[in-house]
Amino acid sequence: MSEAEQVPASAPEAAAAAVLDALNATDSNGTEALNATAKFVATPEGTALAYGSLVFMALLPIFFGALRSVTCSKSKELGENDYDSGFRNASDMPETITGRDAARFPIIASCTLFGLYLFFKVFSQEYINLLLSVYFFGLGVLALSHTMSPLMSRVFPESFPNKQYQLLFTQGSGESKEEIVNYEFDTKNLVCLLISSVVGVWYLLKKHWIANNLFGLAFALNGVELLHLNNVSTGCILLGGLFVYDVFWVFGTNVMVTVAKSFEAPIKLVFPQDLLEKGLEASNFAMLGLGDVVIPGIFIALLLRFDVSLKKNSRTYFYSSFLAYIFGLGLTIFVMHTFKHAQPALLYLVPACIGFPVIVALFKGELTEMFRYEEASAEEEGAKEESESEKKDQ
Repeated sequence: MSEAEQVPASAPEAAAAAVLDALNATDSNGTEALNATAKFVATPEGTALAYGSLVFMALLPIFFGALRSVTCSKSKELGENDYDSGFRNASDMPETITGRDAARFPIIASCTLFGLYLFFKVFSQEYINLLLSVYFFGLGVLALSHTMSPLMSRVFPESFPNKQYQLLFTQGSGESKEEIVNYEFDTKNLVCLLISSVVGVWYLLKKHWIANNLFGLAFALNGVELLHLNNVSTGCILLGGLFVYDVFWVFGTNVMVTVAKSFEAPIKLVFPQDLLEKGLEASNFAMLGLGDVVIPGIFIALLLRFDVSLKKNSRTYFYSSFLAYIFGLGLTIFVMHTFKHAQPALLYLVPACIGFPVIVALFKGELTEMFRYEEASAEEEGAKEESESEKKDQ
């Protein structure tokens, strides 16, 4: 939160990954503020409403994104590309984050953050944010369309004329012909895309906080759903690395705060503290960076998939980590509100989200089993299938 203010389309996975890079390169998981202006003093009611709304909005993409990640993972295991979440193409399948990726991510995020800081120092902030607005308009439309797709599939009656379409670009001819783009979609997808485009135009023209939050929630849900950690150890490496990254850039320098104040893009959830006084035209916001949602969210989603793999009809690890997230976020808000100082949210979220499930696993005697649980990447699964096919042929 900040003290000054602070997809389906052809590539929802790419949108989720790109947004994850961007949000970790700006305010990332840092929580920087309470009020949008130094003169504004929020009422206790307004503050409570803003904080409560931010916590609620943060929980939504984690909960539903985790549930959708289970369906997504099952589809990957079965080799299917078409299921309830609206996936139809290989490019829409989840991206698996390995231990190597997790170790490199804080370094890449730090370089990107410092690069943005230099850009804002050297070039005009107005033109940079114009480019960012156009870029995130495209990503936001794709992400929101992907988020809406399952709901639309249930809203439309069975009698709805749902025609199938295919967008195909190839290179070359004959045996050397190569597919560049092969995307299948239907009429329902087009309706989702149209609605998402209306929201996108609203955001471009007005930068309204509701439009910002619609895009932000879509980005977060896509990130939790489509970015899969391959095991718990990788999750600990990623969260631990970003824990250090977050603390350093918030407490050690003014780089993150500067970029967060300058960066205008829907990579944060905002809620006005003066809503009760000014209604929808309120302008003094409390803010939560999407990194504070997506980073713990993909770890919580992994634990839900681990629960499912145990086949015990219980969701112990998911609910324990989910409650840990609520506790960590609440503690962040409490410390920030008490000391009136920017707080890196991962300072509180990482120990809570890792510690609670580990303690539960120790009590249940499943700690070794939890750390042995592994999800193969698409490349590894493909290699495994080829190997099995070769053995059968022999």
